[in-house]
Amino acid sequence: MNSEQYWKINLRYLAILLGIWFLVSFGASVLFVDLLDQVRVFGFKLGFWFAQQGAIYVFVGIIFVYVRLMNRLDRKSSAEAS
Repeated sequence: MNSEQYWKINLRYLAILLGIWFLVSFGASVLFVDLLDQVRVFGFKLGFWFAQQGAIYVFVGIIFVYVRLMNRLDRKSSAEAS
């Protein structure tokens, strides 16, 4: 795998994961807040919970997913290089 392919895959991972984070942080706490507020989590409206806590949890989860994806990509890239 050459460096151009490597970075193309890396940028695709980033775009997808940041898109998910945008949908969760902006979508759940701003765009869909009225719909989500009909559900309660730990006594709080779900839209409020995503704005205060949920987006942070999702972002931390995305970091772990990104690390796993990049480790897999690095192994694949180094295996093909040797």
